[in-house]
Amino acid sequence: MQTRDEIFNTLRDALVELFELDAERVTMDANLYQDLEIDSIDAVDLIDHIKRQTGKKIAAEDFKAVRTVGDVVDAVHRMVAPA
Repeated sequence: MQTRDEIFNTLRDALVELFELDAERVTMDANLYQDLEIDSIDAVDLIDHIKRQTGKKIAAEDFKAVRTVGDVVDAVHRMVAPA
């Protein structure tokens, strides 16, 4: 199972690669929409990337509650945690 730190590092790398962000801007507290300027289309791309990495899809309803990078880390951590 991945730790929150491992998930964060993978997510940060994905955000840098997919959206050409500076890695320093991607922090646990960074707001996806305001701080990182990710729009709804970008969010779909991010969900798709997470699905390819984990083999599991975050439900769109779950992603609506996500605001920060930390929220995404928590959602992925819950998704990959053993039941």
